[in-house]
Amino acid sequence: MTASSQTYQFQTAPQIIGGAGALGRLGEALRLDIPVRNALVMSQPSMFKQGFVTQVQSQLEKRGIVCAVIRDVMPEPTADHIRDLCGRFRDSRFDLIVGLGGGSALDVAKLISVLLTNEQDVEEMLGVDKVEKPGIPTVLIPSTAGTGSEVTPNAIVTLPDQELKIGVVSRYLLPRLVILDPLLTRELPHHHTAATGMDAFTHAIESYISNKANPISDTFALESIRLISRNILAAYRDGGDMAARERMLLGSMYGGMALTGSGTAAVHALAYPLGGKFNIPHGVANSMLLPHVMDFNKAEAGERLRDVAEAMGLEGASRNAEGVIRQIEQWTRELAIPQDLRTFGVSGEDVPALAQAAMKVTRLMQNNPRAMTVEDVEAVYRLLLP
Repeated sequence: MTASSQTYQFQTAPQIIGGAGALGRLGEALRLDIPVRNALVMSQPSMFKQGFVTQVQSQLEKRGIVCAVIRDVMPEPTADHIRDLCGRFRDSRFDLIVGLGGGSALDVAKLISVLLTNEQDVEEMLGVDKVEKPGIPTVLIPSTAGTGSEVTPNAIVTLPDQELKIGVVSRYLLPRLVILDPLLTRELPHHHTAATGMDAFTHAIESYISNKANPISDTFALESIRLISRNILAAYRDGGDMAARERMLLGSMYGGMALTGSGTAAVHALAYPLGGKFNIPHGVANSMLLPHVMDFNKAEAGERLRDVAEAMGLEGASRNAEGVIRQIEQWTRELAIPQDLRTFGVSGEDVPALAQAAMKVTRLMQNNPRAMTVEDVEAVYRLLLP
């Protein structure tokens, strides 16, 4: 291996507990450097229905911790929604915030933790290193194998007025504790398993070909690709296959660690306007765009995509960029992910505005191994309007 041409850094959660039943170790794991008397639990309706929120509350209350609970974290949270949630507890004092659920619940928990300790509005935090002070300690417990948010310093905010999603990136968003329990993903519907799994795969492959890729991010990216490639269809077909579920959860976490080290690229930049304007779920948007952006990138990232093909387990004539692209296309068919943006109300007239919005996501566009013009971006969108 040759020496890296750039410096790099890596940071993630200091403690991770994993395995089937790991949620039951929450109480004993709460050995933080501050006393915890009051906690805020942030979750979503599915976690209540399955009894996981009650399980968290019970463990906290056995330790004498008083719990407040938010049950209604919205998918793809908007800045206004985050402000509303924060306003409910602006005068409260919490020693701990627990985020339990999909990526949206985890992101909101991270953002509320810093909004309650900083005199900043959420929109003032958008971008890199804009958060001024540390937040309330967090515990993050994912219920999907998708975003990897539990181990990243990132949180995504939807801005409907700009028809865009933008990230908050800060070391203060990293949690104190992560719990990875595949039992929480067992009841995940097929379409969520597909979309979140492909989201995790997109994190890994984009991190590996990113202009900021480095030895640390590469290690996590390739292991993520290996795990997801061998388990996504099994988890999709049989939610009760706990071995596949656990490997997908690990693959998602490794993908989050990879993007923490190197960042995602043009697929995500093009996906954000689709979510911001047309409410296309993030994992679905990534899945739709991924083969087309990789096809655009292969001229510059061919060697790296051969590494990806090897990690995916592709053999012979398929162990190259073309093989990677064909396999992704095959997955999207088997996972029943739409391939026509018209399904979501997008028309050809929307393409120029979408492309302009994507070009504004400069932090990610600059990571792409092949520079994209606005005309290139428009061409990719139009491939999804057959």
